[in-house]
Amino acid sequence: MEKTFLLDGKLFASMLLGGLINLKKNKDAVNDLNVFPIPDGDTGDNMYMTFASGCGPTLSGESVAQVANDAANGMLIGARGNSGVILSQIFAGIANGFSETANADIQAVNTAIQKGVEFAYRAVDVPVEGTILTVYKDAAESANAVLHGKLTLQEYFDVFLAELRRSLDRTPELLPVLKESGVVDSGGAGLLYIVEGMAKALCEEPLSMPEDNEEGMKKQETLDFSLFERDSVLLYGYCTEVLLRLQDAKCDIDAFSTDAFLEPLRNMGDSIAVFQNGTIVKLHIHTKEPGAVLNYAQDFGEFLTLKIENMTLQHNGKNAEEAPRHPQKHKKYAAVAVATGDGVRGCFMDLGADEVINGGQSMNPSADDFLHAFSQINADHIFVFPNNGNVILAAKQAASLYKDADIRVIESHTIGEGYAALSMFDSSLPSAEDVEEELKYAMEGVVTGTVAKASKDAHFDGMDVKSGHYIGFVDKHIHAEEETSEGAVLTLCCSLKAERRDVIILIKGKEADEEKALSLYDSLKGLYPKAEIFYIDGGQPIYDYMIIFE
Repeated sequence: MEKTFLLDGKLFASMLLGGLINLKKNKDAVNDLNVFPIPDGDTGDNMYMTFASGCGPTLSGESVAQVANDAANGMLIGARGNSGVILSQIFAGIANGFSETANADIQAVNTAIQKGVEFAYRAVDVPVEGTILTVYKDAAESANAVLHGKLTLQEYFDVFLAELRRSLDRTPELLPVLKESGVVDSGGAGLLYIVEGMAKALCEEPLSMPEDNEEGMKKQETLDFSLFERDSVLLYGYCTEVLLRLQDAKCDIDAFSTDAFLEPLRNMGDSIAVFQNGTIVKLHIHTKEPGAVLNYAQDFGEFLTLKIENMTLQHNGKNAEEAPRHPQKHKKYAAVAVATGDGVRGCFMDLGADEVINGGQSMNPSADDFLHAFSQINADHIFVFPNNGNVILAAKQAASLYKDADIRVIESHTIGEGYAALSMFDSSLPSAEDVEEELKYAMEGVVTGTVAKASKDAHFDGMDVKSGHYIGFVDKHIHAEEETSEGAVLTLCCSLKAERRDVIILIKGKEADEEKALSLYDSLKGLYPKAEIFYIDGGQPIYDYMIIFE
């Protein structure tokens, strides 16, 4: 193996591809590190989809700065889940450290690695040690400590990788929940697999991409071409999205303005969104003349990707709630919520949400999903309800990228908090600050209990859990363990002193038996006669029941 002292764009692209391949091979192992005893582990999928959105076989460039920037931009837009967002920020920091660098020596590589630490910690309001943050920081500090001019890239990565492994092994000592479950941090493990793959590529070890495993991943919908025949009329036009690299030869990049770029597009279509990240511009528009849009955009640069979809085919009746709509009228305030299950999503639409993103636990939406939702709304201020702690960072990342409206992420950690807040949404208030304050107030005191089947035997939170039994929990604190899901609901209600609540909302999941659910609903009405009790057929996966207490 030849000693390497300089990192160029071609080698860095190869290393990133190696990291992607190795993560893909091991993402199921990362998913299985889930500490909670229900089948909701998705860290491996989140990190893989985040990394794949920026790195892949088509990533190329002569300079390390270009490759790093392209990879980081893709990851920032495609980031999903907390670990995915932190991963994207690590590589955003690395790209920042490589700024304007053609070939990086060991000092430049180390500077970029240290920048990754800075960006990752900056992305999280309250950093938690014992996670991917700690693992990456420890490895960066060890590599920095041995830095000297004659160090090869291989030697540098050997030190980095060795400390990465040691730090990952130490994570249970920093997070008691990991120690109790006998696992290491899943985000840190995902990062380890990425760096292992990068190191293998650096050492020129042969790597090959494994076959796709569609389980747990999004599948491509089959379009029904019969919906647009030879005599059909184009009513809705084309959903057109492009990723454009601004070119010095075509425009003054420093003077480029998204507002000025957007203005001529208003005559070409609607549902327009334009946002810029460095020299990359993302454009979304609904238009009947995509050719005119492409010709206009190409005056400023060249396309990295483009997508044009006939919206009649795109929404072929299987997803009636996503059918093409006419442009929304301008409004002062709007709302975007995240929910999964037809009934739950319908409930949020009934409460007044302008867009409901399909997602939640085990299927975290990406930053790009939020950006697409924002682009569908014509409002000055958009309030976002993530309704899941693992979705908040992606929502915030999207908010930081979107420039055409004031985006305010209301940090709802549960469906119950989002439900309570949105039900109190007062669009007559004079300022966005007033609205935000009221929404946060509405979430106070709201508790969401959840019941799901245990996927493994476990000792968690001081309670022995048997595989196949049902656990009732709040914020990963287990209150009930019963043989039936309905029994777990009743025990959970008792533990949470439901008799003190004014409102109880029972939400049936996809796997729960309807007859038993309705009988449970009747039981709750008998047990808690002073409370208003509501029943929703939510259709959510994983969770047999969700119970909102207000």
